Amino acid sequence: MGLGDIVQKAMYLGIGVASYAGEKAGEKLTELRSQVQKLADEMVARGEMSSEEARRFVDEMVQRAQQPSVSAPTSESEKPTEPRKIEILDDDEPAPTQTTTTVDEMRQQVADLQEELRRLKKN
Repeated sequence: MGLGDIVQKAMYLGIGVASYAGEKAGEKLTELRSQVQKLADEMVARGEMSSEEARRFVDEMVQRAQQPSVSAPTSESEKPTEPRKIEILDDDEPAPTQTTTTVDEMRQQVADLQEELRRLKKN
């Protein structure tokens, strides 16, 4: 086996790996879009956002997934947008003036929400 054969096989291997990685990335992007669309549909069904907001939400999430991660913005126009703040009010309780939730309570809330999401996915 000559040097030319090794170079040719290495090139074919590189092309194959790049092709496989592209296919996998496409599959993951399709899967992400599907999951984000389901979440948006649920939020529309519960009246938490309009269908137009849901469409923009899905498009933005897919666009973010396609962009390479950047450690720090390089210019003023590239600053990441701040997520909109959502306040959930319970009809039975007056609105809190300041949230004093501890980190452990937040972690428990996240765990509870993840469990509820798993339960909803099974149905």
